[in-house]
Amino acid sequence: MLVVTMYDRVNAMEIRVEEGRLVEVPTPGATGMDRRAFGEFESARGELASYAFGWSTDPEETEGRLTIGIGVGNPGGATFHAGVRADEDGYAFVLLDEPFEDVPEGGPDLTADEARAHDTLPFIWHVADCVLAHDRRANWMRHRLVGTRAIQTPEVFELEEPILLVVHDDDDELWQLIGSSDAGSDARIGHLWHSVDEDPTLVDVLDLEPGEEAVRERRGGPWTRRRSRS
Repeated sequence: MLVVTMYDRVNAMEIRVEEGRLVEVPTPGATGMDRRAFGEFESARGELASYAFGWSTDPEETEGRLTIGIGVGNPGGATFHAGVRADEDGYAFVLLDEPFEDVPEGGPDLTADEARAHDTLPFIWHVADCVLAHDRRANWMRHRLVGTRAIQTPEVFELEEPILLVVHDDDDELWQLIGSSDAGSDARIGHLWHSVDEDPTLVDVLDLEPGEEAVRERRGGPWTRRRSRS
């Protein structure tokens, strides 16, 4: 579990995002894995919300899902459901009728039309932006949705060595995943999210900026970030 605090620049107060459990189950038909990440949010004014977002490894699925719940047991409490599409600027949302998940703070499930008419919708989008910017697992989802590619050494690709060096290239198109063996000319290209599926400890460095890299001594060890030396 990770608790992230950040500042609301308007109110100069802390906002809290607390990561909860991660649920992984096979998709219907066993065509992939369905992942759902849960957590809690607290606003600068102490307003509470629960959330869940998720994505599938099924190649036919191109969008994620998001649920945000507020005001359980109170008048006006509600649960909002949205589809999530990653783009260059972050995420785009579209309200949905179909419920995605149950969350502790949620009230009744709203349809898309009911959500649009709800007076707390601007707050819900604020929660969505904060959660997907600061819950580390949202980066995992985003790399899956955009299909981020990663150059890998043969030893890493074949799961013979742990990933000890992660590089986000300057051009923002490719990442590099390197183990204990030096990178050579026989590199393989795969998807970054596949590597996170095999080693979820990579979730801590999925937010590297172009031109940054992270290094560690062993799988599960602490990462050291620095400007790329390549």
